[in-house]
Amino acid sequence: MPNYTFTVNDQSVTVDAPADMALLWVLRDKLGITGPKYGCGVDACKACTCLVNGKAVTTCSTRVSAVQGKKVTTIEGLASGPNGETLHPVQQAWLDLDVPQCGFCQPGQIMAAVDLLSRKKNPSDADIDAIENVCRCGTYGRIRAAIKAAAAKM
Repeated sequence: MPNYTFTVNDQSVTVDAPADMALLWVLRDKLGITGPKYGCGVDACKACTCLVNGKAVTTCSTRVSAVQGKKVTTIEGLASGPNGETLHPVQQAWLDLDVPQCGFCQPGQIMAAVDLLSRKKNPSDADIDAIENVCRCGTYGRIRAAIKAAAAKM
């Protein structure tokens, strides 16, 4: 099997994996990073959303070969500081507004929100509603409020 080298959460990694292996399984099974969740495996629910070179991607449909030499950020790498003690403004807004209910989709939701806020500093309701991440608990109202609160702090 070929080796692929890329950066995950500011750490260079090299993995031995088939070219068509989903990045989700590389992260979870080969690297032990469990923030990205397996929900559907067909790019529908987006619970596995991470950032690749700063853009939201679904890792269930992104092959490891596609991230060779790129920067991958998972929910585990979003906070800053020596021990990750400083939450990203989106993470802090999620806590402040009590967004999660079951919490399963939240890593993907947060990563999609970070991507949106990197492109739109003051997103409209329509911009936020265009995020296609599924929340089975239906906390979309709190998600929208948290994104707007984070935008105000950024």
